[in-house]
Amino acid sequence: MDADKSLEIIQALANGVDPHTGEEYSADSPYQHPQTVRALFVAMEAMERLKERAKKAADRQKRLPGNAGKPWADEEDQRLVKAFDSGKTIKQLAEEHERTEGSICSRLVKHGKIQ
Repeated sequence: MDADKSLEIIQALANGVDPHTGEEYSADSPYQHPQTVRALFVAMEAMERLKERAKKAADRQKRLPGNAGKPWADEEDQRLVKAFDSGKTIKQLAEEHERTEGSICSRLVKHGKIQ
């Protein structure tokens, strides 16, 4: 069962409605007890926060360059150093290597090109 369907079921229960039949629960139902209703609303809020956090993480991942987080091959390191030595900027290198500017700086520090 996916998170959206689970959230839909919890919302129905919190609203005092049977999620399968659409009928309202009677006043003496455990789903109508105030503490149960509060607990269901807390669960809904937690699930909504998790969904939002997952969406933000996915959006962040989409904005990262294509090679972000991937290991560096020796050949790529050599190309990076050579291009840096030829005068390319960190921004240019980041675009060419599809890496973040931070990762370019880290590699250049590793190779003794910058401090």
